[in-house]
Amino acid sequence: MTTIYRFLTGPDDSTFCHKVTKALSDGWQLHGPATYAFDGIHGVMRCGQAVIKETEETYDPEKKLSGY
Repeated sequence: MTTIYRFLTGPDDSTFCHKVTKALSDGWQLHGPATYAFDGIHGVMRCGQAVIKETEETYDPEKKLSGY
């Protein structure tokens, strides 16, 4: 089992939100400083950075790290 970590950033709220939402829909999970990515009170993604992770049987960086 390999755990893959990926840092996501965005130049503005909409781009950042899109990246995080896409990663979550692809099966990744928020990990680490999730407060940078999610305002629990309002449920709004904030421009900043998020750490996502995914555990896989096999490591395929071309498949997993492209598109974000």
